[in-house]
Order: sequence, then structure tokens, then C-alpha cells
Amino acid sequence: MSFILPFLKIDKTVQDRIVPPSGFTAQLTVLTSAAMAFLAVFALTLSLATGRLADRWAGELAQSSTVRISAPIEQVEAQTKAALAVLETTPGVREARALGADEQRALLEPWFGPTLPLDSLPLPVLIDVKETAEGYDSESLRLRLAGEAPGAVLDDHTRWRKPLITAASRLRLLGVVSLVLIGGVTAAMITLAANAALAANGQVIRVLRLVGAKDGYIASAFVRQFTFRGFSGALFGAFFGTVAIALLPDAQTTGGFLTGLGFQGYEWFWPFVIPPFAAFVAFGATRFAAKQTLKRLM
Repeated sequence: MSFILPFLKIDKTVQDRIVPPSGFTAQLTVLTSAAMAFLAVFALTLSLATGRLADRWAGELAQSSTVRISAPIEQVEAQTKAALAVLETTPGVREARALGADEQRALLEPWFGPTLPLDSLPLPVLIDVKETAEGYDSESLRLRLAGEAPGAVLDDHTRWRKPLITAASRLRLLGVVSLVLIGGVTAAMITLAANAALAANGQVIRVLRLVGAKDGYIASAFVRQFTFRGFSGALFGAFFGTVAIALLPDAQTTGGFLTGLGFQGYEWFWPFVIPPFAAFVAFGATRFAAKQTLKRLM
């Protein structure tokens, strides 16, 4: 950011005379930067959290399958043993075991509550299958199960895994798009505020030109003020946004993915990037506005 420094090297007393340190444009710039930085923290959190969510879903559902056995009561035990025998001799299957009644109750509890009478319900037998890193041939396994245990149905979780990962990836993309829009809105608002400040000080600018001040010198006063305002406003907004994120509930296995919305580990350093980025946006927007306005004031 060394190319910004020449625009910031100007005596503060002279700067305050050219650009009033308070007023409507100053308040607008600070408030806009603070609000956008606050929203940027949440957009950044959404993007990072959904990235972790996609990785977790991919990890939990990958290398995992389920075999469901639906058969007449007198054949359930025999078909379960036959299915387990097939799975134990299938290349790519690391482990296979039938789920007990307590495990099935735990799986159904979120939907039906803890008092579900499993004994009175004709629930199918579920076999949890763990794959090796290489995996297995699902089509061959389906054919073997159909021959040995006609009531066995293989579910390799593909129909669940892909839509969930796609949804998480789109949420992550939404977070990135939100950050881009926030940056664009910040630049637009600061440009409007800088244009208003330049227009309001048109007479002062003309006098400065009469005494020999160059446009670069005049522009640097506005650039310095608005860059500082953008940085200070974003600093406050990012601070309060980070505090709000820290107060969110911790991630819970039964609370849904929104309770895991937050930063983890080194991700807590990302909000510190927002104020310098806001200052960079303010610098570019003000420099552009100053060049355009100074040309019109000739």
C-alpha cells in the first residue's frame, strides 16, 4: 500500500481547513463503514462456517453406507446373517454391524421423540457399513445382496451427500457474493459522501487554486480524511460484529448447523482484515471522486 502514502502526507491543520473534520459527510462515511463492516463480519462467518459444514458432511457421509433389511419376521434374522456374511467378504468393506434397538431409537428420536415404542413397530434391520479408503463396487454388492438376502437394500448415501454438499457450497458462494456487494455498497456510499464534500467546498478549492495549490494536493486532503473515516468506522463495526459472533451459541450436535456459526482457531484473525480493506476501498473511492469533481470545477 506504499502508493497510498503520498496522498496521506499532508499537514493536518491545512487538511482540516480544506475538509471539515465533522459534519454530515463525516458522519455518513463513518456510519456506512461501521455498518458495512458489521455485516461483512457475518458474511465472512457464513462463508467460513458453510465451508466447514461442507467438509464435515463430506467426511461423515463419505466411506459410510447403510444396508436396510425389510423381510417377513421369520426371515429377518437369517437374511441379516446372510447380508453380514456378504459384507464381510466384500473387498472395500472395512466393518459391518447391525444396529441395536437403542441405536435405532437414537436415530429416530429427533423425529418421533424419546418414547417411541420400537417393540410395537415393524422397523427394518439396519446394518452400518464402513468402507476402506478404496471403497467398494456398489453395483456388484447390490447384486450379491439380492442373491443372498433378497430383502436387503444398499444405500451408499450418494443421494444425501451430493445435495447437502451442493447446498453448503452455494451458501459459501452466497457469503462471498455478500462480501463483494458490501464492498461495492461501501465504495458507492463513500463516493457520494466525497462528492458532496467536494461540492460543498467548491469555493475553498477555487481559492486554493488561485494561490497555486495543485489538484493533487487538494485531492490528498480529501483522500486522507475519508480513508481515515472509512478505517475508523470499519474498525468499530468489525469489533462489534466480532463480539456479536463470539456471543452466539457454541456448535452442538443436536442444535442444527446454525449453532456452529462462528470463527474457529485462526479464523478469528479474519475480522482484522476488514478495517484495512475498508480503508483501501475508501481511498480508491475518494480518489476517483476527487479526480472527477476537480475536473468539473475547472
